[in-house]
Amino acid sequence: MQFNTKVPLTQSKTPINYQSKIVSLGSCFAENMGEKLEYFKFQNAVNPFGIIFNPVSIEKLMERVVHQKRFTEKDIFFHNELWHCYEVHSELSNPDKEILLNNLNQILEATHHQVTQSTHVIITYGTSWVYRLKSSQEIVANCHKVPQNLFDKEILSVETIQKSIQNTIDLIQKVNPNCHFIFTVSPVRHIKDGFPENQQSKAHLITAIHNSQLATRNSNYFPSYEIMMDELRDYRFYATDMLHPNQVAIDYIWERFSESSISEESHPIMKEVETIQKGLAHRPFNPETDSHKQFRKSLNDKIIKLQAQFPYFQF
Repeated sequence: MQFNTKVPLTQSKTPINYQSKIVSLGSCFAENMGEKLEYFKFQNAVNPFGIIFNPVSIEKLMERVVHQKRFTEKDIFFHNELWHCYEVHSELSNPDKEILLNNLNQILEATHHQVTQSTHVIITYGTSWVYRLKSSQEIVANCHKVPQNLFDKEILSVETIQKSIQNTIDLIQKVNPNCHFIFTVSPVRHIKDGFPENQQSKAHLITAIHNSQLATRNSNYFPSYEIMMDELRDYRFYATDMLHPNQVAIDYIWERFSESSISEESHPIMKEVETIQKGLAHRPFNPETDSHKQFRKSLNDKIIKLQAQFPYFQF
């Protein structure tokens, strides 16, 4: 008997093309896919506030962005010689309070513009497990290495996640009613929560997304978690930590994403971009040879030709 091991894909109702403007939000796997979109020169903003894993924290940030609620001193705190904000990733923390606030509000303004102009928002959820700060009862996006006894750990229910997803959609549609959403669940394994707990966490996310989609016209689900579990399902597709997909897995999942979510007419352009990217990465033994100079001229001609069609391309 012949088995088809490929996870079925739903073709996007509104596929991405080179006129699309994309905002990618969520877990570290969002960064992986965002890097691919940037490599192929799509117009894409990736995690402006850093990696965010849980649905409630993404919703909270979108509420701030859509309503342009500026960050103030009450939103930040000092710990281990740095100023932090519980709503964003530690990569934005800064030893100077004013610099942190200025950076956060500049990002806020830029993200508001990106969200209002976007044709697609891609959201990758990583986990249903969250940490709630005891003093305020607020769910945090990042603990910033604050002592764990100051937090309560809990798992979000399917109902809570579903409501958070719908709130996120509603918020973005207030300022951008025609935006298309692509939801996915990160294949990264959160084993620190426990093996059964990781599976429970992913199950809550998947169930909530599918329930939300029943009420949402402009959305698709891309099964990145399912592709990792069912098509690749082998530890040779993981990095050395056995938690994150390795480059082979990322490349494969990207190919599957391209099949379902990127328009067919964009694929020839992607091949041209890839040829240029590989050419730019090439390091010759002797850059002064006539053959290499001709190679560089040919490469530059290809760049000029593409930039005439897509002026925003930068190589």
